[in-house]
Amino acid sequence: MIYLQLFLAFLQIGAFSFGGGYAAMPLIQAQVIEKYGWLTQRDFADLVTIAEMTPGPIAVNSATFVGNMVGGIPGALSATFGVILPSCIFVTVLAYFYTRYRNLRLMQGILQSLRPAVVAMIFTAGLKILIPDIFPAGIAFDPSAIQWRTLVYFIVGLILLRKTKLGPIQVMVGCGLAELAVCSFTGPV
Repeated sequence: MIYLQLFLAFLQIGAFSFGGGYAAMPLIQAQVIEKYGWLTQRDFADLVTIAEMTPGPIAVNSATFVGNMVGGIPGALSATFGVILPSCIFVTVLAYFYTRYRNLRLMQGILQSLRPAVVAMIFTAGLKILIPDIFPAGIAFDPSAIQWRTLVYFIVGLILLRKTKLGPIQVMVGCGLAELAVCSFTGPV
């Protein structure tokens, strides 16, 4: 039964996560935390980190990670197959229609209208991951309730990504090494 649940949950994610892996994060969160309770919010933040650091699409990595945590190797296979099946079908059908009708103004209008929605989904997913890490007890303007190291890593990482030619993996590794160095002197957060 759990394998079918994993397959169907990630089939829904694969079917409705237009815009790529980051756009899928709110859908994954809704399924694995809110609907089924397979992960906690903290586990989800770890999931995003691991899915980003490993090669491959984020949604596929997430499905494999969650499936393995919940149902071992068969669960990983079930969830992974569920998340990639809609893409295989949609891309095949869309490729046919796009090559046939790509010059139609309607097609261009549809694609143009989807872009802002995808950006909003990615932004929302980022906030849902960021806010609990910076404000673990909920948003409060009490300086003692803020995880300052996390906030500093976020700001430094954002600046490095915007102002240098460093890639996301390099920034993540740098932040991880910085935290390792800080923890060796002060202890974990």
